[in-house]
Amino acid sequence: MDFSIKTIEAKTGLGALKTGCLVIGVLENKKLSQAAKDLDRSGAIAAALKSGDISGKPGSTLLLRGLPDMAAERVLLVGLGADEDIADKSFTSAIQAVGRVLATLGAADAVLALPLDKFKNRDAAWGARAAVIALRDGAYRFDETKSKKDPQPTGVKKIAFAGMAANAAELKNAIAEGAAIANGMDLTRDLGNLAPNICTPTYLANTAKQLARDYKFGVEILDRKQIEALKMGSFLSVLKGSDEPAKFIVLKHNGGKGKDAPVVLVGKGITFDTGGISLKPGANMDEMKYDMCGAGSVLGTFRTIGELNLKLNVIGVIPACENMPSGRASKPGDIVTSMSGQTIEILNTDAEGRLILCDALTYTERFKPAAVIDIATLTGACVTALGHHNTGLFTRDDAAHDQLAGDLLAAGKETGDTAWRMPIEDAYQEQLKSNFADMANIGGPPGGSITAACFLERYTRAYTWAHLDIAGTAWKGGAAKGATGRPVPLLTTFLINRANGRNGSAVLTAAPAVNTTAKAGKKG
Repeated sequence: MDFSIKTIEAKTGLGALKTGCLVIGVLENKKLSQAAKDLDRSGAIAAALKSGDISGKPGSTLLLRGLPDMAAERVLLVGLGADEDIADKSFTSAIQAVGRVLATLGAADAVLALPLDKFKNRDAAWGARAAVIALRDGAYRFDETKSKKDPQPTGVKKIAFAGMAANAAELKNAIAEGAAIANGMDLTRDLGNLAPNICTPTYLANTAKQLARDYKFGVEILDRKQIEALKMGSFLSVLKGSDEPAKFIVLKHNGGKGKDAPVVLVGKGITFDTGGISLKPGANMDEMKYDMCGAGSVLGTFRTIGELNLKLNVIGVIPACENMPSGRASKPGDIVTSMSGQTIEILNTDAEGRLILCDALTYTERFKPAAVIDIATLTGACVTALGHHNTGLFTRDDAAHDQLAGDLLAAGKETGDTAWRMPIEDAYQEQLKSNFADMANIGGPPGGSITAACFLERYTRAYTWAHLDIAGTAWKGGAAKGATGRPVPLLTTFLINRANGRNGSAVLTAAPAVNTTAKAGKKG
């Protein structure tokens, strides 16, 4: 899927535009968008709306052919909602509907002439970027492990955004950002959807190496002996039950100034989670291949920032292993010593994500980071609390952490990849008390996602930190089973805003041009 800008001449307007399909917005209550009004000299569009053939509700569509006084072969009307100031959700619904229709057409190209200047608290660049991400999301397919590949869509492959010369550069940059984010999401989804016998810790490490070659990142892969030398006793307690070699992956993007403190992304990389000795129920255990989606989101984010050549120092840290039951596996009641020197009583081996993350969070201190964000499919309790709509966001309650939380929340709202801030309070820390170690690895059912975050917080007091629990947002189950690519949009937008010296409420600005062609299925 290729994206571009089609500059519209004021003298000739949309009517003279030659394209296989021209996409125009209409509103509820039988109202035309301004572009539709300017185009509809014959009254055919107004008549279709008046007849009730299209309601104008968000996502409603009507395809018209052979309209008089128009060079376009087809005109696709799409509903944008009742308000002329278009809501984010309404626009996303409209673009998703457009994507479904374009996928069925025989047209070679299409031009979107939607009112990108009519959003609530958004600009045209936001609309173009959101449209690219939504169209690419709808076009994503995963058939890599099928002997017979799914039929390739035969619909529209080239999509242009109608714009005036005055804002063409702005739209071009927005399209480049949207395509880069979509490419990062594709990689994250591919990694999550791969079978766990394929996407092993070694596979994640090889993906990191490929990204390093493609985008000139620094990369370091630590094996078990090096992990042992670092005295990562907590991480070692999880990996020792598996025959699959563990990896500790470090990626470095040095896009900022040499002395600038980096942002560090730490991703949970449990490539399969049986629960260990605290064995999970068999039903839906196959979905535990998604327990590496935190790691996948870090790799996807690095793909995006590599394509954009982001002017920021970013480091990715991924502890990767399986959690398996065996004669070597950790047992409930075992006590281990983390890299920080703190001891942990393992009361439940299925609370393993925090055990690998705590050593990775200690390791990040050596980078003297400006901020650290860990991303993990950490707790089912977060799904109970927030469902599948919002990622759980946890930070300490002080000025620096409030700023970090605000920037992350705003980046989520900007992209539709939303998060919700949850509390971390000393009262919850009490639940982690152990009679035999410095702490237990679980705090019981009440506030399970919060006590998990409190556990991680004990290893992050040397820097500004946030924790994203993506257990409810990283993948979907049931008939729609598959990885979502979240929270790559949130993370990349946060980093782009930071690189531009803006807080999260700002609109993204210029970025280098990148290849806007869809690359679903490419690994790094």
